[in-house]
Amino acid sequence: MSTEHPNQFALLKQRRFAPFFWTQFLGAANDNVFKFAFTLMITYQLQLEWLPPKMAGLVIGALFILPYVLFSATSGQLADKHDKARLMQLVKSLEIAIMAIAGWGFYAANVPALLLCVFLMGLHSTLFGPVKYAYLPQQLNERELTGGNGMVEMGTFVAILLGQLAGGILVDTPVVGPQHVAWACMALAIAGRITAQAIPASPPTDPGLIINWNPVTETWRNLKLAHEGVAVFRSLLGISWMWFFGAVFLSNFPAFAKEVLHGSPQVASLLLAVFSIGIGIGSLLCEVMSKRHVEIGLVPLGAIGMSMFAIDLYFAATGLPPADNLSVSAFLSLPAHWRVLADLTLLALFAGLYSVPMYALIQLRAQPSHRARIIAANNILNAVFMIASSVIAGAMLGAGLTIPQIFLAVGIANAVVAAYIFLIVPEYLLRFVAFVLTRLVYRFRIVHDERIPTAGPAVLVCNHVSFVDAVLLMAASPRPIRFLMDAQIFRTPVLGWMFKLAKAIPIAPAKSDPAIYEAAFTAARAVLADGEMVCIFPEGGITHDGTLQPFKGGVMKLIEGMPDVPVIPMALGNLWGSYFSRVEGGRAMSKPLRRGLWSPVSLTVDEPMPLAAVSPEMLRDRVAGLLAEQPA
Repeated sequence: MSTEHPNQFALLKQRRFAPFFWTQFLGAANDNVFKFAFTLMITYQLQLEWLPPKMAGLVIGALFILPYVLFSATSGQLADKHDKARLMQLVKSLEIAIMAIAGWGFYAANVPALLLCVFLMGLHSTLFGPVKYAYLPQQLNERELTGGNGMVEMGTFVAILLGQLAGGILVDTPVVGPQHVAWACMALAIAGRITAQAIPASPPTDPGLIINWNPVTETWRNLKLAHEGVAVFRSLLGISWMWFFGAVFLSNFPAFAKEVLHGSPQVASLLLAVFSIGIGIGSLLCEVMSKRHVEIGLVPLGAIGMSMFAIDLYFAATGLPPADNLSVSAFLSLPAHWRVLADLTLLALFAGLYSVPMYALIQLRAQPSHRARIIAANNILNAVFMIASSVIAGAMLGAGLTIPQIFLAVGIANAVVAAYIFLIVPEYLLRFVAFVLTRLVYRFRIVHDERIPTAGPAVLVCNHVSFVDAVLLMAASPRPIRFLMDAQIFRTPVLGWMFKLAKAIPIAPAKSDPAIYEAAFTAARAVLADGEMVCIFPEGGITHDGTLQPFKGGVMKLIEGMPDVPVIPMALGNLWGSYFSRVEGGRAMSKPLRRGLWSPVSLTVDEPMPLAAVSPEMLRDRVAGLLAEQPA
């Protein structure tokens, strides 16, 4: 099947994505039509002593999220064991049955039946979640994952917004409002089942799996599976923290609109709309900013923006002029409120930049055989963090803090949590440095980046022009690279610290330090044996005059006894004379901006070489040929 398309929107024309997208969209919309209409019905239309209006939202939210805690482990197993398309079709059939019960509940104003349906819709979403995120990496390649996840994230928040608006409008219709909600929910469920029928088959990744029906032991097993990959597990924690962060804002919008902004209920809806639009824009920007790769360098950028605008929201919401029940038009007529809306939009936009690459990383790095179970572990953690968010925010309100002060505290806490995550998983920080370097300092162009393998061991061979060659190669690769690097560079301030974080392997000439020389090749072979990539700079050091130096024999020692490891020549061009390279008559990292910002540099990747043809001389000829082909 062809996977060529100009951007993420073109996926909507392809059967492997479009039916799935609309199935997800309709399900999210139905969830929110149903929940929001039911909440408003209890709040404004029914008088229940046992369920007062101020408790309705909390009870409905808790019932919806409870199945995530109870059944996520089981749903992850089912998604790994069975065809994902078939599972999605069965889940959407279940949704029709649930909406039939809900329809009767709306007609009869039977609150217990509707509360049961809230729980069952939570179960529906619990079953759908692992299937959804495990389906994408089976149908999309690495270059499409970020865009596909961005589309799903955007679609979900747009569906939430439209669902809540529709639910609010329908239930408010005099006399027949609940009946209209019942028919709308049934129509959405049937439409979702129709689109699910068109989802292409997605074979099971572990058909022999024996289901463990004990949710406690299976939850623990899923968390242990996720913990096997450090980057994957920390990403799960990072996503769960994002849900904690977002839940604080979403759950406080009604009270924030009323008590702080002095607005009507429509102003609360406006805040939700602005937040959803921000998330959607940020999610869609990920593909553009990542150049159609899984670019986790966006995650620190997202975290910085989340904290910055959460903190500014505190200052924007402090000292607003007194008012009473402002309409949307009156609210928008005050300039001070535009800063609040800008902060919320940008806060949400950066949350989109933060979350989409993390989801894509989990899908790309998790073992396919138990990918859905790791997604299930993510759902469990998300639920726990969201419950903790409600408890902690409630405790802070009980302690006398204002809502803007809670936003300030969460913004500061986000900075602390992000710093912790990036220090224990330095790959995020390193990719952020590479992201900045290749978009601000240099204008980086990659030719044939699809030749860098997304899985399996490989030896990358590249010319050595500057002190940031490794950083540029990091930016070009969809996954980590371990570098064999001159031990002297480890003594370079800042850059040396960064390469130590990247777990580069120091190497020294065999004549000057044979122990380090042998240890370096032992470590590099172990990396290849683990299925990872190693990069070596065969010139042995950074060029002093800008020309390609003779290649030494270290690459032959590296691939000795490893017949199945491809060797891929690469060439960095136009770096000579830039700030991080040496220059004739000068030294590196002197005269800042000597070539200005956005100086064009390039990387060209060659086809893998057959091992029988590999020799230092042949590799040098291939790299020289790549350099000769590059534009001046």
